[in-house]
Amino acid sequence: TNPGFVVRITQAGLDYAHQQGIAVLEKELAQLKLPDISGDFRLRHVAKVHYEISRLDLRSFHLPYSRISLVPNVGLQVSISNAFAEVDGNWRVKMYFIRDHGSFDLKVENIYIKINLKLGSDASGKPTIDTSDCSTRISKVRVHFSGKFGWLYNLFRSAIESRFRKILESKVCENVVSSVRNELQPYLRTLPVTARIDAMTGIDYSLVAPPTATAQSLDVDLKGEFFSLAHRSAVPFPPLALAFPPDHNHMVYFGASSYFFNTAGFAYHAAGALVFEITDSTIPKGIDFHLNTTTFSAFIPQLEKMYPDMLMKLRLSAPSAPFLNIGPGGLSLKPVVDIQAYAILPNSSLAPLFLLSLVSNVSAVIDVKSGRIVGSLKVGRMKLSLKHSDVGTFQVRTLQSIMNIFASSILLPRLNARLDQGFPLPLPDRIQLSNILVRFHQNFLLLGADVHYQPR
Repeated sequence: TNPGFVVRITQAGLDYAHQQGIAVLEKELAQLKLPDISGDFRLRHVAKVHYEISRLDLRSFHLPYSRISLVPNVGLQVSISNAFAEVDGNWRVKMYFIRDHGSFDLKVENIYIKINLKLGSDASGKPTIDTSDCSTRISKVRVHFSGKFGWLYNLFRSAIESRFRKILESKVCENVVSSVRNELQPYLRTLPVTARIDAMTGIDYSLVAPPTATAQSLDVDLKGEFFSLAHRSAVPFPPLALAFPPDHNHMVYFGASSYFFNTAGFAYHAAGALVFEITDSTIPKGIDFHLNTTTFSAFIPQLEKMYPDMLMKLRLSAPSAPFLNIGPGGLSLKPVVDIQAYAILPNSSLAPLFLLSLVSNVSAVIDVKSGRIVGSLKVGRMKLSLKHSDVGTFQVRTLQSIMNIFASSILLPRLNARLDQGFPLPLPDRIQLSNILVRFHQNFLLLGADVHYQPR
């Protein structure tokens, strides 16, 4: 199945995410707990020397050079080089009648770490990440002891340095695996796979496949489908393939297909939300006429005889879900609206008058505000036709101007007020977008942005 919505993270976006992740990993590694060390060795096959290393304190762990790479069809690789750490601790040694103790400091240099990250998705469509491989290599460990018997410390210095190297190499990868599972994985799960829009609809942003790494980007295919909260039914049209342009100037790109927008129309129509009623009390004050039979008798003379001086109601509804087209020139639709007119009788019941069909050309302007897709509609030419009349024949074209006013001054502001509230983009927690790009392509809208992460 083609995705209805695609998120593309470029190398620039991965580099930014990598900066944030390395800062977290550096703090995690600086809190490593190192075990006490003790051992024995024989001196010239005669003297037995016992040593103890305790109260180890990792003062710092620095990761000055690192990079993240895309591994096509596999995932991501993080390479860290020339890292260094400093450790303090206490030592104690015993040989025959010689006993001594003191403190030491240890410098670990030229630490190389390689981390492979595997990306996937779970049964709920949320992204997953795990460490598929981790290796650590330390090329230099230097320990300095304080005390009186320098010749004695030098005897077991190499043993201490070797054990420290092995302990740190294993501890670093243990910490990396733990950080990915306890920090990165829970953060990725803040990506909303379903987002409630309002009382009637939601958006399904679940992954339809695991993220795909290419040579230039990480692509995440999402369902991208609106649905009615009351009753979710199968969408009667398939999503089309999206041909992304080779643009990598922004950190992240969102491809919202025509399928994404058309499922919105389908969901709102299924939820019964595309029905609007206009009465005299809803007409804005600036419009200088009243919705009653007296006003309409100027166009339909028989109304004055059949329903003299009565208020009217217009019920606007879409007989089918509006279908939207996206092309290089922009976003447009040609909705059909049924307008049923009623006279409001003295007992408040409704008498049907006539049923009109209104077809109009509508264009849309799209933007992104606060992580939400917002829009506004602009109505072009409208065409009226009579579908049914309960008051005899009349010239429909004479109603064209008054229906234009109803559509542009009452219906359109209501729709634009809803569109201005927007629809959320699939973003994990504490992500803000800037430097927004909006481009139209065949069958999809391309949004580009840079990302800023707001720490807690």
